[in-house]
Amino acid sequence: MAVDNVSLTIRPGDFTAVVGESGSGKSTVARMLLGLVPPSSGTVTFNGRNLADMNRAQMMEYRSAVQCVLQDPSAALNPRNTVRTILSEVIRLHGLARRKADVLAKVKEALEIVDLKPAEHFLERYPHQLSGGQRQRVLIARAVILKPSIIIADEAVSALDVSVKAGIINLLNTLRSELNIGYLFITHDLPVVKKVADFVYVMKSGQVVEKASKSQLFSAPGTDYTRELLAAAPVPDPARAKDWIRSAS
Repeated sequence: MAVDNVSLTIRPGDFTAVVGESGSGKSTVARMLLGLVPPSSGTVTFNGRNLADMNRAQMMEYRSAVQCVLQDPSAALNPRNTVRTILSEVIRLHGLARRKADVLAKVKEALEIVDLKPAEHFLERYPHQLSGGQRQRVLIARAVILKPSIIIADEAVSALDVSVKAGIINLLNTLRSELNIGYLFITHDLPVVKKVADFVYVMKSGQVVEKASKSQLFSAPGTDYTRELLAAAPVPDPARAKDWIRSAS
């Protein structure tokens, strides 16, 4: 999906959401912001610096400062590597530590930050030996180990069970307050957006059709498309659920 005339601003400490139907261009925007797809026109800037003009050292700095957490941790984690190796590779690649003991200390610290405790219990596990929520926490640990300013989370909780999803959302919020991390949170899940976002961009057919604070968007949506998205979102209602169960029995 091509995107056209999309302008986003993300700041450390902010929780910014991008919502829209499948094929609206959300993930394409994420790939451009991560420097994986160069824009054919326009610019992606970080602290006033254009990505296209960055040299190798500046790009490494950018890749440390802007991290990603993806939808499918099983695909994002090398199944042949243990958790220790997965996190150690990032530390060594970015020159955060060289000595084996120092690298291990940073790996344990990252696991503790994402509530995989005790860290020793997870070091030698392979991805298939972890639950879905634990794999997602390893992905988050791999991101926060670099002390990023921004994390781009592309459908990062959509594949998780409700209770596990709540735990991951709470973790992201904790990291935001404790480490001043800002998020670009790409999702279909409007109830999650309503709970955690500060500002919301609505995309359709590659364009931003509405941008507003969370309170404004949910109380007074400005476009028919946004109203349709909100109307389509499931709303838990125990009374209606009981009526549905009775009618189905």
